Amino acid sequence: MTTSNVQTDDADPPVVAPAAPSQAARVFSVLTLAFAADPPTRWLFPDAEQYIRCFPRFAQAFAGMAFTRHTAWLSDDGAGAALWLPPDAHPDEDALVALIEENVTGREQADVFAVFEEMGRRHPAEPHWYLPLIGVDPSRQGRGVGAALLRPVLAECDAIQALAYLESTNPRNRPLYERHGFEAVGEVRVGRYPPITPMLRRPSASGSMQSGKAVSPPPRT
Repeated sequence: MTTSNVQTDDADPPVVAPAAPSQAARVFSVLTLAFAADPPTRWLFPDAEQYIRCFPRFAQAFAGMAFTRHTAWLSDDGAGAALWLPPDAHPDEDALVALIEENVTGREQADVFAVFEEMGRRHPAEPHWYLPLIGVDPSRQGRGVGAALLRPVLAECDAIQALAYLESTNPRNRPLYERHGFEAVGEVRVGRYPPITPMLRRPSASGSMQSGKAVSPPPRT
């Protein structure tokens, strides 16, 4: 699962830069705002207090490795963040399991674990960059923050001819991903869990993005 309400490009996007581990709280705060109305996330944590308490821990387990690998990105105004995982980095499955076992019960728990298993099976067999989480503060949407957060790593993927992969959890966001070269490659639908759309991006043959904007690649790890 990934993204929430990041759908609009802008002619003059904000500056984005890698987020330091010391900025993790700021990143998790903006992602918590961004995913507050995300269908799968709120199905998982429907109670407001539970959501606010659990989501930062969920984000840390799902994508916190991005801080270790220097592939977490934050806009200069703090309005949006993206946590990318390079090909040799992965979610903390033990931490995710512990979180779900502590906070989700019954049939819902079984559905969540089945969804996670299916999500794992849908990943490309080839090495790829994975975008577990990207989001924009609802008060700052429609200003190109989401597009700005996508560009640096996608430029790197083009430069090294690498695949990029994400799961779209909100249909509103698919047009943004499609404009940046992602294509839907199926659907994850298990039990009562809201559907998730896996999306794959193959690198541009030219080795550069077609947006016409200059970007800086993330630091290599």
